[in-house]
Amino acid sequence: MKLSVCVPTYNHERYIGQMLDGALMQVTDFEFEIVIGDDASTDATPAIIREYQERNPGRIRAFLHSENQGPKEPREFAGRNNVLQLLKVCKGEYVAMCEGDDYWTDPLKLQKQVDFLDANLDFAISHHNVLVTYEDGSPEHFFNAPDQKLVSTIEDILEDKWFMATASWVYRNYFLENDFADWHAKAAAGDWAVIIQLAAHGKIGYFPEPMGVYRKHSAGLSNVHASTNQKFWQNRRDMFENVGKWLGNRYQTTIAKTLARYDEQLSLFEKIGS
Repeated sequence: MKLSVCVPTYNHERYIGQMLDGALMQVTDFEFEIVIGDDASTDATPAIIREYQERNPGRIRAFLHSENQGPKEPREFAGRNNVLQLLKVCKGEYVAMCEGDDYWTDPLKLQKQVDFLDANLDFAISHHNVLVTYEDGSPEHFFNAPDQKLVSTIEDILEDKWFMATASWVYRNYFLENDFADWHAKAAAGDWAVIIQLAAHGKIGYFPEPMGVYRKHSAGLSNVHASTNQKFWQNRRDMFENVGKWLGNRYQTTIAKTLARYDEQLSLFEKIGS
């Protein structure tokens, strides 16, 4: 199998159909599977997924959990187990991520990114720009700035820069044969944890054209992973410290600067709380 489309979803009845339509419209010269993990949604999401399975036999593998996979606490880790289980069952040489409330708009997205990775073996990840839309009517905008680098490395990530919308990832399926790093289970920022492990094995390529949509709404995890959440800031600081050790201290200068910024922010929390 050339590629797996990995779709974690929970209570996305308003969105999952558009996400699946965006995946099924992809025009490729290779086979791909759609792998969905529904984390015991309490709305009609599982029923909609079953309908799509019936209309597209053999194209969708769905794991419709009857119980939420957790963990329930801390809330910053919500949905973690569903995602990790899903990543491990993706059989493709490549994995394309798209959460159930996002969607793709370019029918050649997968072909472009796979062609790029096939031709550039020193790259581990490909991503592209997306349009960010808001449920509350806030003005939409692009995720990436016009000056986003065409080639990035793990060092950019370790500088605490985040420039990859999850719905834009296509990556070499490192986790097909390798386990997650031991520090991953302690990291609340699951997207960061995945990307750091992938970027340790190759460069990151960028397509400037927008090929998808990232929805921001009240149920999204970005509201939990907020700049006002002291526990999340502390957890992310700990993650960078653990990553530095995992990388054999090869990027200590970069990580030390990142840790210093987190220490400064955490000291502000302490002053406010005292």
